[in-house]
Amino acid sequence: MLIIILLYSVIKIFRSFKMNEMGLSNDQVKLKIEQNQVNVDKSIITRSISDILKSNLFTLFNFVNLVLFFMVLYTRSYKDLLFIGVAVCNFVISVFQEIRSKRTIDKLSLVNSKNTTVIRDGKELKIKKEEVVLEDIILIHSGEQIVADSVLVSGNCEVNESFITGESDLISKSDGDKLLAGSFIVSANDKCVSKVEKVGENNYSAKILSGVKNIKNTESEIMRTVKRIIKYISIIIIPIGIILFGKQLTINNHDLNPAIIAVSAALISMIPEGLVLLISSVLSAGVLKLSKIKILVQDIYCIETLAKIDVLCLDKTGTLTENKLELVDIVSHINNPSDKIDKILELLAYNLNDTNNQVLEVIKSKFRKNESDLLKAKRTVNFSSERKYSGIYIENHASYIIGAGEFVFKNNQEVIDLVEKYSEHRVIVLAESRNDFKEKNGLPDNLNLVALILLKDKLRKNSKEILDYFKKESVEVKVISGDNAKSVSKIAKNLDLENYESYVNLNDLKHDEKLKDLVEKNSIFGRVSPIQKQLIIKELKRSNHTVAMIGDGINDVLALREADCSITVANGSETARTISHIVLLNSDFSSLKTIFLEGRQAINNIQRSASIFLVKTIYSVLLAVLFLFISAPYPFSPIQMTLISSLTIGLPSFVLALEKNKIKVEKNLLRNIIKKSFPTALLVFLAVLFCIFIYKLSFLRLTKQYYSILCVFVTAFIQIMFLYRLSVPLNNFRKFLIIFISVSFVAISIIFRNIFFS
Repeated sequence: MLIIILLYSVIKIFRSFKMNEMGLSNDQVKLKIEQNQVNVDKSIITRSISDILKSNLFTLFNFVNLVLFFMVLYTRSYKDLLFIGVAVCNFVISVFQEIRSKRTIDKLSLVNSKNTTVIRDGKELKIKKEEVVLEDIILIHSGEQIVADSVLVSGNCEVNESFITGESDLISKSDGDKLLAGSFIVSANDKCVSKVEKVGENNYSAKILSGVKNIKNTESEIMRTVKRIIKYISIIIIPIGIILFGKQLTINNHDLNPAIIAVSAALISMIPEGLVLLISSVLSAGVLKLSKIKILVQDIYCIETLAKIDVLCLDKTGTLTENKLELVDIVSHINNPSDKIDKILELLAYNLNDTNNQVLEVIKSKFRKNESDLLKAKRTVNFSSERKYSGIYIENHASYIIGAGEFVFKNNQEVIDLVEKYSEHRVIVLAESRNDFKEKNGLPDNLNLVALILLKDKLRKNSKEILDYFKKESVEVKVISGDNAKSVSKIAKNLDLENYESYVNLNDLKHDEKLKDLVEKNSIFGRVSPIQKQLIIKELKRSNHTVAMIGDGINDVLALREADCSITVANGSETARTISHIVLLNSDFSSLKTIFLEGRQAINNIQRSASIFLVKTIYSVLLAVLFLFISAPYPFSPIQMTLISSLTIGLPSFVLALEKNKIKVEKNLLRNIIKKSFPTALLVFLAVLFCIFIYKLSFLRLTKQYYSILCVFVTAFIQIMFLYRLSVPLNNFRKFLIIFISVSFVAISIIFRNIFFS
């Protein structure tokens, strides 16, 4: 029986070896393609462009505008058709933003490598990543990106998975180890071969993206408020319109034209459609301003959101730090002379050629001297995350090693205690031995400590300044990292981050229900998976926080997608740049202050402008209801409402919305707007009611034309007075604006009286 099992194992190994050597046949590849086992991610769930057009076109709001358009067109009063222009602009803006979001999502991919080398029918072929099929045999080379989840079947390599998992260290891989799509091969031997285990949407990286491949529009609170108002008005506008039309038809002796014009004016005035256009225009102006200082805003509404955040979450690597190390000091052990230490470091810098080894980069920058005077090493041992050290052996001299103290001197408590003494730094030990390395690059015997090399993470320029700023603005900062929480805490301490001692590692967390308490109690989270990052953001949002997230890696994309406002840097992963609302093209985090203030300016000024717009909406609704019960002609026509809206609402709203405003954003937006606008709207309503009373006085014999002129001028006057009240305290510019609007209104009304009052 034992012989049979051994024979079966030998046959299996032989077949596996043969397959690795030959790869898939053409017939096998065709079968895989027929079975849809191809490396194409079909999990994108965005709407088609036709669906976007339909959803934005076929709305109750557009239906009302279209009906009114054709009704006014029937009367041949072409001057009263100007209202449709605003509706068309709103439609175009909404469609443009949704299509842009769709295209952003559609092009998402964690794997940017275009080609890979496979073995098929015993031949090496260069194919596109989308042409890779399940069980393909792939040749792996240094510097390449893994295109599909695979298992290493022969050879050894070192992999950088930081963009996928958040781990900043290199990971050694050997036979049987998994290779994740999206990770990078830092080094590989000549016979490194893998077999594809998963393709397309089944890849680990695709599963990360599955959480972000849906359209998630960021809307400002003001936009949501406006849409809510439009929704409520749309419900009442049809029944009011029908009843009002019947009433006006009776008053005008069943003459269709004046009844249509009156009803159109009443209904158009009820909808604050110009406000939607104003919000988009003002935020777009802010985006343009930010682009001039190298800030790319990919979603205009996120400017407002950032101004309202109360929690800022960020990753350590690439955000707080530059992913580089700095030399702090070299501490000699047992009075080893500095000349000796310098000489050893020069030898290491000359002989070692590790790529992506930050410690070695620091040593090379400080100690690489005249190479002609240095000895050539007989053996070099490059760093690996498994060994945690690197070193050289100079024949007839010694072995020299640099690495983590707990690995190089794992059985020497005295050295470990000494390393712990300098725990506020990143400590690397420098050791020597008269012996060569053991088999498989094992540490030599009789190691002696030469010195401790003290390093620290290089902090991003202005990172402390920007954290201090958000602290003053009562924004809580939380650090979420794939690294150890304790090491992140040390960096946070250097930045004077509040509650830097409140940290926790989440790698041992088995139940997500415990996460809520941890999120509230801690400021620093280590060993966090991409899913856990997203869950942290979710928990914060559940607690009614407005959350911004800063990240630059693939492991951050789920959290970036979940956040109310997401920010990345230009040198971050392509996916992080694609998914984020804001990209700092100069990678300068001090720019956040500028965006924050721009958001404050936008939301405060738009809030003021919204109150101007809602005055017209409120009094129009009140007047529409009033004219259902009284026998009087409606005093306004669409062209007259266009005049009032343009000069006393649209122009001042847009101009004032661009003024500087650093006041802290108030909550309860809708309540604040209505509180400002309702008294003025009520005053307009009462003033028009008084005009109706005058019109009804038979002895005055006031014509319908003069009755209309009186209502228009009274309404405009009250709107201008409301603008004056909002502009206090007055400056020269605001004085000029109010005078200009007043003079322009009177001048246009007189010069073009035949157009507006005929």
